[in-house]
Formats: sequence, structure tokens, C-alpha cells
Amino acid sequence: MVEIKFFNKWGIEGVSVEDAGLSRYITIQPRLIPKTGARYAGNRFHKSSTSVVERLAVKLMGSGHKSKKHVMSSGHNTGKKNGVLRVVEEALEIIEKTMKQNPIKVLVKAVEMGAPREEVIAIEYGGARYPKAVDVAPQRRVDLALRYITQGAYIKSFNKKTSVAQALAAELMNAAKGSLQSAAIAKKRDTERQASSSK
Repeated sequence: MVEIKFFNKWGIEGVSVEDAGLSRYITIQPRLIPKTGARYAGNRFHKSSTSVVERLAVKLMGSGHKSKKHVMSSGHNTGKKNGVLRVVEEALEIIEKTMKQNPIKVLVKAVEMGAPREEVIAIEYGGARYPKAVDVAPQRRVDLALRYITQGAYIKSFNKKTSVAQALAAELMNAAKGSLQSAAIAKKRDTERQASSSK
């Protein structure tokens, strides 16, 4: 039986989700080309059964959005999934050359490390609004981690000499190590710090 690998290069031997809370929400089932064509978009929680590599690519297509504002133009890659998949493949190749290990393992670790456990919401009580710390649902944890990783990569590459693939590779490697040079880790720490002060 032929083994299926991501981009026909990387298998999932030794790759596992260590965070028990996220194990059902990070899918690492390999696909030659991680492109489902949004076949399951109408199904509730369909995202959880979509491969994490494809979910990263989908997030990369919405680069311009940040807090409902177009910080950067995302017109150059919106709807261009093949182009975005090439960026992801190039980033994974850079990770493999630099860290000498399976880049899928690094990606999964980066998502686990960048997923915030608590966040702050505003509740209204007697006409006044108060911040309140709440636990983050596991699917939202994965969503936020992928969002922070892609936004961090675009901020480091937009109007700069660094290519988005290089910036994405650096962001994933730093996030997997838990380094504060990663935008995802910095944002997670900031969010959790705000939550702990709102308890």
C-alpha cells in the first residue's frame, strides 16, 4: 500500500497532538494536496476534520483582516489557494532544512503552543461593562493560534524584503519553541495576562 504524504514529501510518523484538549480538533491525516474545495463548509464543526495544513493555507488567504480592518491588502492572495499552498510548501521546506526534522511536527507543536487557554470578554451589569476571564473553547483555541501565526507572518513580510514563506517558517519555528519572537506566543501571553488580571 502506498503511503500518502503531505505534498508527497512529509508523512506523519512520530507526529502527534500532545495537548489532550486539542487532540480532537487538530487533524493530521495526510493528503497529497490539502485542498478539499470547501466540500464540508455547510457542516457544523467541519473545520475540526479538515487537515491542519489546509487550515493554515485557508487562514493565509485572509491576510488583510485584523480586528475587522484591512491592515494590509489581501487582494493578491484571496481565492488563490494554489498559490497559498505553494507558500505553505516552501515554508515547510525551509523548516525541514533549518530544524532537520519533520515540518508537520513543528506545525502541530506551533499550533499547540500558540493556542491561548483563557481570554477576556466584556459583560454588562447594571449599565456598566466589566471585563471577565473565560476559558477558550478548544476549536476556538486552534482558530486563534492559526490566526496569530498567519498575521505574525504577514506583518513581518508585508512591504519588506523577507518573503511570506520565510516569515511563515520563522513564525512557526519560533512558536514551536515557545519563543517570544513569535507573534502568536506574544499575543497568547498578552491575552492570558489580561485574563488573569480580570479574575
